[in-house]
Amino acid sequence: MSDYSFFAAMLVGLLGGGHCFGMCGGIVGAFSQGLPASQRLTLQGRLRFTLSYNLGRISSYVLAGLLVGASSAALTTISQLDSLISLLQLAAAVMLMLMGLYLGQWFYGLVVIEKLGRPWWRLLTPIRTKLGTVDRPAKAVAAGMIWGWLPCGLVYSTLTWALASGNPLDGALIMFGFGLGTLPALFAMGAATDSLATLIQHKNVKKISAIVLIAYAIQMAYIALHQLL
Repeated sequence: MSDYSFFAAMLVGLLGGGHCFGMCGGIVGAFSQGLPASQRLTLQGRLRFTLSYNLGRISSYVLAGLLVGASSAALTTISQLDSLISLLQLAAAVMLMLMGLYLGQWFYGLVVIEKLGRPWWRLLTPIRTKLGTVDRPAKAVAAGMIWGWLPCGLVYSTLTWALASGNPLDGALIMFGFGLGTLPALFAMGAATDSLATLIQHKNVKKISAIVLIAYAIQMAYIALHQLL
């Protein structure tokens, strides 16, 4: 995988920050309110737990990228279809375009895809409950790892891209780059960085981000179609 793919995935995560507020705002708020008062009332404490949560979350993204990359590599080997990766790249482009349309508030078809992951999220409820009060950074990492499996169209879009990489390491790196890109938005929520949060949620910022995502999706689709034809 080229560095371009890693940094492009990071850009997707960064541009999708507006979506993160809608999907994860409640979770981040619950985590923050559940902190011990000694940690919640100090910036240092909030930062430590916010970093721990996000370390766990990004670890889950990397694991998911590794798994889907390995599965597509195995499928390509078994099927011996040279066009399979290009088809997966085309699917990734479609998902990314849907994400851009959703972020720009022009089309909400991605919501249907997000709903498909809800049964899996419900299966994780007992594990979330067993963690109890998240009063230590180690528990915050564990909670973040569970949080990483939250049904999210932005994650699904990038995960489809990781699947199209056809390589477990490339898939993991794509999801790692994506996870790093989402940090500013989720860090702003967890650490109560109001100015950054306001900027990310600004209507014009969302529109510009959506246009960039759609443009990148069109480029991905063009490359995939060129390889197929």
